[in-house]
Amino acid sequence: MKTIKAIKEALAQEHTWQEWMTELEQDEREGVKKALQSWKRQQEKREKLQQEHEAKIQFDDAYRTHEGAYIAGTDEAGRGPLAGPVVTAAVILPAKCDALIGLNDSKQLSLEKREQFMRLIEEHALASYIHFQSEEAIDTLNIYEATRQSMKASIEGLSIQPDFVLADAMTLDITIPQESVIKGDAKSLAIAAASILAKTARDHYMEQMDEKYPGYGFAKHAGYGTKQHLEAIQHLGVTPIHRKTFEPIKSMLQKE
Repeated sequence: MKTIKAIKEALAQEHTWQEWMTELEQDEREGVKKALQSWKRQQEKREKLQQEHEAKIQFDDAYRTHEGAYIAGTDEAGRGPLAGPVVTAAVILPAKCDALIGLNDSKQLSLEKREQFMRLIEEHALASYIHFQSEEAIDTLNIYEATRQSMKASIEGLSIQPDFVLADAMTLDITIPQESVIKGDAKSLAIAAASILAKTARDHYMEQMDEKYPGYGFAKHAGYGTKQHLEAIQHLGVTPIHRKTFEPIKSMLQKE
C-alpha cells in the first residue's frame, strides 16, 4: 500500500483521471480522501480556466475577417485616480496562445499574477505598445477624450497594423474596423492582455512617483482618492502629477 505522501506526489503529476485513481476512492484513510478531493477541486478549477480561455479566444476569432487576420485589443488603466497619467496599451496575440490560460481582467488578478502575465504577454505577443497620457493632457482634454486619444496612440504605435480593433468600452478615431466592447477585458483575450500591460505599467510608474514625492502613498494606492491620499494632500499640498481639474484638488487650488 502506498503512503499518503507518495499518493499526493502521484496526484500532483496528473491532470486527467487515471484508472488507478478509482482505487483511491475506496481507500479509507482520511489523508487519501482529502488528497483526492483536493485534486478534483484543482481539476475543476483548471477546466473552468480552460473553458474561459477558449471562450475569450472564440470571441476574438469572431472578428477575424480572414485566416491570419490580426486582432488588436486595447484597454486603459487610471481613469479614476487623482494623480498620475492614464495609461493605455494595445496588444496583438497569436491566434492560439495557451500560455495565457487564466488571463483575466487585471482587477481580478493579484499583483503577483499580473506581473507573471505581463512577462508572458511580452514574451508571446506578436506586437504590443504602451502609451502614457500626461496629467496636463487629462486636464486640457478631459479624462474621457484623453483616454480615447491615448488608445488611438497605442494602436498606431503597434509594429503590426491590425485588421480589426477591439476597444474596451470606447470608440476610436481610427480608419481600422473596430468594435467597442463593454467589459471587454472579461470577454476578449486581446483586451485582457492590454489591460494587464496598462495596469502593470502604470503601477510601476506610480511606484517611481512614490519615491519622487514621498508621503502621499502613491505606491500603495496608485493615485486613487483614498483617505490616506486625501489627508496627505491636505498636509503636503498638491504635486505636479496631481490632476488639477479633479475634485477635491480643483477646489483646493481655487481657494489659494
